[in-house]
Amino acid sequence: MKHQKTVTKSTPPHRAMLSIAAILIATVLSSTSLHAACQFDSTARTPPGGAKLQVVAFGDSLLDTGTYQQFAKAKFDGGEFTTNPSKVYVQDIACTYGDVLLPAFQGGFGEPLKPSGGLDYAEGGSRVALQPGINHAAAGTPNADFSEETTIPVTEQLNRYLSEHQRFHPNQLVIINGGANDIFFNLAVAEQVGTPAALQAAEQAIAQSALDLANVVEVVIAKGATHVVLMSLPDIGTTPQGVSSADHGQSLTQISQLFNSTLLGQLKSKNQLDKIVVLDSFGIIDNVVANFQEFGFKVSNTGMACNLEAQIGKATALSLQNPTFFGESLFCSPATFTTPDAAESFMFADTVHPSAHLSAIFAKAAELQIESSGLVR
Repeated sequence: MKHQKTVTKSTPPHRAMLSIAAILIATVLSSTSLHAACQFDSTARTPPGGAKLQVVAFGDSLLDTGTYQQFAKAKFDGGEFTTNPSKVYVQDIACTYGDVLLPAFQGGFGEPLKPSGGLDYAEGGSRVALQPGINHAAAGTPNADFSEETTIPVTEQLNRYLSEHQRFHPNQLVIINGGANDIFFNLAVAEQVGTPAALQAAEQAIAQSALDLANVVEVVIAKGATHVVLMSLPDIGTTPQGVSSADHGQSLTQISQLFNSTLLGQLKSKNQLDKIVVLDSFGIIDNVVANFQEFGFKVSNTGMACNLEAQIGKATALSLQNPTFFGESLFCSPATFTTPDAAESFMFADTVHPSAHLSAIFAKAAELQIESSGLVR
């Protein structure tokens, strides 16, 4: 466990982080209501979160509410990076504050991105500041920008929002994440080269992506946002991908810690930490892994709810190019669940993405932390 800052009277109560233990205890106590659907009521004066807020999101697949849904649903009955047709956690948070979070753009897989009216700019596969992202077509591919996943970087997502809306407003809750795809991309490059110098260059590039994400937060605040939640990078080493790696996730855990320490260190140096809530995704997920049965899971980080081989088989039957590409939760549906109750019994949908049950726990933890921080009054 990383050291957690304790809350004292001298700590600003509107920004202080809850201890992970307190979040998880409260989550367990609330477990009977984890899957009670938030009932959106646009006429309600006070939604469940206690205040009406419009949610805006920037990030990657963990916040993506359907950028690639049109293709994924039509071909696989998928649509989001989880055990479909479930919601990702940020949609639950939006409902809690009286909002419906929809993708800002939709497209990919042969279709150019088109505005779709929402305020969720996050896209699966996106890196913080650079292209190509994960599962973006290779350079030279016809229509490479949209022939596969579009992976618009987080920095450009923010620019697109500002070009249309100019600034943020006090009635908005801005949620930000990023960094995992920079880790995957740069470590893959280093592994291909296979030298210590290449690994060092990868670590430097990953640290730079953390600095870039800190700058996104700083710009969001400078442009008027007063309710900002930053999702720290989860512990990639405790995902099925990490567990199945040669060192059982040790290196991925260390690089996740490097990213988070660089990100939070930069925000602290710029005096931004007391203006935001930092959601400790790293600690939340690690604690659920350690106590998975208490949270109602049958399978921890050693299995996946989605039968990825079945999805690849379906892609082959559909004569889609590169069938292995479709072995991720974006294309998962009940027809390809590992077991009928996989969305509830498994922690992870695929190698890295949360199942419906884990997403619900994460949403509850986030809501409790936002509420206890005093960020929303």
